Amino acid sequence: MKILVTGGAGFIGTNLIKRLIKEGHNDITSIDNYSLGFLTNHISVKKDRKKVNYRVAHVQDLDYNDYKDYDLIYHLAALSRVQPSFNVPTDTFDSNVVGTQRICEIVRNSNARMIYAGSSSRWHDPSQSPYAFTKYTGEELCKLYKNTFGSNIEIARFYNVYGPGEILDSEYAAVIGVWRNQIKSKQKLTIVGDGEQKRDFTHVDDIVDGLWRIGMKDLKHDDAWELGSGVNYSINEVYNMFKEKFPNIESISLPDQPGNYRSTIRINDDALQPLNWKPKDRLKEYIFSL
Repeated sequence: MKILVTGGAGFIGTNLIKRLIKEGHNDITSIDNYSLGFLTNHISVKKDRKKVNYRVAHVQDLDYNDYKDYDLIYHLAALSRVQPSFNVPTDTFDSNVVGTQRICEIVRNSNARMIYAGSSSRWHDPSQSPYAFTKYTGEELCKLYKNTFGSNIEIARFYNVYGPGEILDSEYAAVIGVWRNQIKSKQKLTIVGDGEQKRDFTHVDDIVDGLWRIGMKDLKHDDAWELGSGVNYSINEVYNMFKEKFPNIESISLPDQPGNYRSTIRINDDALQPLNWKPKDRLKEYIFSL
């Protein structure tokens, strides 16, 4: 099986490629523009160079003819955080919408099955942020190509992903990564707003397992495969977990931010039985392993 992973040098992409290699796949191509991905941090180039072909490119610039012979495409490439999208709306649109349409065209002109990385922001007002709008539009593009052109496209809707390889020191870091970096730098942990907003924190291993199962099974979902743990915690509750692990830390409150949803949690259990997917709530275990 010939597999393409866009965003293959990013957080989820590198973990997915490791899983694909572990499962015996040895014809993998990674596409990444390396604006956020760092190959040497996650993948042993010498060990895996015969199994993974690493290419530097923007997904919106790909030539259809160069990618029409793939069997499976995981489209993970995106600018993936709410707050940075307010500063670079054009870049966010180009990557998340134009890039997704380009991959959909590749699928339309091939026999590939595509798995698109959707977002739990789908369940909130898409006009609240450029990020939410572009990920919503990406899902709608996938449905357009699936329903109109008969393209073999499935949506995997991610919740709040954390785990090994997460971004720590960038504006694209999520709260767990931000706090890990603040602890390392001996800074106070920043809590945005009242801290009562809740998130469905899902370990990257569970996300990757869901992606692998969707890719390997010929199952179809009318909407999207919801990849969340099914449990959510408030930011204050997560802070207390960090405080239990690191008793000397302190926190500081920041003003609330636009696009800061009050709650995310997996909407349904559709992915559990058909995929035999078994996510675990391992957030506290992960924090205590740091």
